[in-house]
Amino acid sequence: MTELNANLWFASGVFCVLWVMFGGQRAHAWSEHALLTAAVFEGQSEVRDAAPVKVEPLESFLSAEAEKLEKLLADEEEWARKNLRWYRPRPEELAFKAGGDAGEIRKRFCRAIRINPASALKLYLQLLPNEDQQGREVLPINQLTFLKDTSTWRKTKMVGLSPGELVPALAVLATASDEPDLGLDVGLFSDNGTECGLAYGFGRQPFGNPNLDYGSQAPFHMGFYHERRIVYFFAGFLKESYPECRVHLCKTLSRFAFETGHSYWGWRFAGWGLHYIGDLCQPYHSTVLPDVSTLRAIWIGGLSSIGVEKPKAKMIQLVSNRHLAFEKFAQIELHREYLKGETNTPMLAVLRGTNSAIPYNDRTPRDRVAKFSHTKAVLTDRTVTDCMPSKYVSDPYFEFGTSSEQDQLLDAIRSGKGEAAVARLTAVCCDLLALYRDHGRAYLHAILSESGVRRTDMPR
Repeated sequence: MTELNANLWFASGVFCVLWVMFGGQRAHAWSEHALLTAAVFEGQSEVRDAAPVKVEPLESFLSAEAEKLEKLLADEEEWARKNLRWYRPRPEELAFKAGGDAGEIRKRFCRAIRINPASALKLYLQLLPNEDQQGREVLPINQLTFLKDTSTWRKTKMVGLSPGELVPALAVLATASDEPDLGLDVGLFSDNGTECGLAYGFGRQPFGNPNLDYGSQAPFHMGFYHERRIVYFFAGFLKESYPECRVHLCKTLSRFAFETGHSYWGWRFAGWGLHYIGDLCQPYHSTVLPDVSTLRAIWIGGLSSIGVEKPKAKMIQLVSNRHLAFEKFAQIELHREYLKGETNTPMLAVLRGTNSAIPYNDRTPRDRVAKFSHTKAVLTDRTVTDCMPSKYVSDPYFEFGTSSEQDQLLDAIRSGKGEAAVARLTAVCCDLLALYRDHGRAYLHAILSESGVRRTDMPR
């Protein structure tokens, strides 16, 4: 092996060592996307004034539109192959066929769009902190997901719906925007130990930890589109990510559902797409190692490759803790603001606020959303480090993700760092929430405009 090849092999191995473990520890971006989405679209008349929608089982929608869906999904596959450079084509045997086994139509659809066929896809609503269940049955979270770690939804109330029931479009949209985190993208790679992972054609998991409960969803929820060239040179596998694919697929399905009169699924598919846009608004999902230089990452990874593991373990733990603490801060603050019921609370005010109409196109997730959040990565990481108790974000021997102190984070910040620290963290959050507001609204407006749906004639 030449010296140059040896160096290239070494550096590539460094990034592999870092990312096989690192990506999977932070596959969630925002806790409870529904908190964001409900507020954003209260402020968009297309949703606020939409007619109530009739709840419809997925099987009913699929059976009614099977022939058209066959062509729609074939066209979607062709689009992905032409437009997404790192896309792994769907195996032909998974193509959706109208004449297939009617009893297996739900499973065949899941396989055709390559989501986990064990996904519950039940009829349900995810309630806001101040929302009444209106006599509906509360569903345990384990009826909605096969995931073992459901701590994100520990304080979240889910209620069941019945076919034919009329529900607000906004509630369907907000609920669906959190649904991909319930396991839709888990277990889809060939090394994930699942039948669908072997069948779907995505190959081995490019980054993230394939052994963690939700770690395998990382390549679908993270998009590292704006790293330095040297990072891609040594770690080309970071380009192999699928948020753009999911955003476009959900837009296509949502538009089709509206056009064919299945408005419940129009809103639900749109909510799925909004989830991935929201993920890209998180700097920890658009930046490999915020505020860690490439040279430092290579050095630490190099030490790991010769058996010196402690520096790598410390870096992984610190970045993971900062991401999770930032996410928890936003979740706690949004819960608090919803429960207060006031209109001038900072995060909800931003999410509900007005914005100038902006265009949406297929490059928006990469060129505008992920790019903006990537530019905020260093500021976000430094603000978290400065404004949160050092135990939570600067102690590599502390595991924030499993700590019983998570729910007291906001109180700990106030008592240890003061109101100024809360204000700084809130300001950083608000910048990112405004990004979701603006581009989330643009995304949904594009769907509704292209499908010809107007406020006054939205189908039930």
